[in-house]
Amino acid sequence: MTEDQKTTHFGYRDVPESEKAGMVHGVFSKVASKYDVMNDLMSVGIHRIWKDAMMDWLAPRPGQRLLDVAGGTGDVAFRFLKRARSGSAVVCDMTEQMLIEGRKRADAEKMASSLDWVVGDAMALPFESNTFDTYTISFGIRNVTRIPDALAEAYRVLKPGGRLMVLEFSHIPNDMMQKAYDLYSFNVIPVMGQIVAGDRDSYQYLVESIRKFPDQETFAQMIRQAGFGQVKYRNLSLGIAALHSGWKI
Repeated sequence: MTEDQKTTHFGYRDVPESEKAGMVHGVFSKVASKYDVMNDLMSVGIHRIWKDAMMDWLAPRPGQRLLDVAGGTGDVAFRFLKRARSGSAVVCDMTEQMLIEGRKRADAEKMASSLDWVVGDAMALPFESNTFDTYTISFGIRNVTRIPDALAEAYRVLKPGGRLMVLEFSHIPNDMMQKAYDLYSFNVIPVMGQIVAGDRDSYQYLVESIRKFPDQETFAQMIRQAGFGQVKYRNLSLGIAALHSGWKI
């Protein structure tokens, strides 16, 4: 099977692998200006608590260098630099419009000397090997065409002893609660996207993409297969989201 014949999922649709990145780019280009507002509305602000929990477990130290992939408007990079107090961060995202929105934020101006914004693909990062102390990706890896390729790139660019941390929507290990969450997601979020961002289809895709993402243990095994050691995960909000951690040993 040639590269053009291979398929992957775009939400619940099967699409050629060669087309998915462009489709994802289209989604985030359309929602960029309303992305932060929609995150607050969709999660009732809980995404902020999840990102703080990520920083608690990551425990940034002075002088560390972070690569935040699919970093969008800079939420995670800002938190990292505030916690580390000294250090640097690179926000890398395939969608330039998201980075443009991030650079407009007040924190971006305050931290300009420690912060870079780079357009790049998670599966082919434009950075040298063994460059970063920490690699983070939040609510982005489920949108990657080939997740193993992205994890391999994360391993490559981390220094020996470096740490990977992934924050992603996951699976609630309780069928009744999962069904209730599904009812909210499929019936409320696309409508909210239409009202706030004028874009129902993009948020329909985002809801579907969450359901296609592997469960906690399956994803942990994918991280191990990429070469990482000491792989662990923690559920957040009963498993609506999960944090996965691994080390380049």
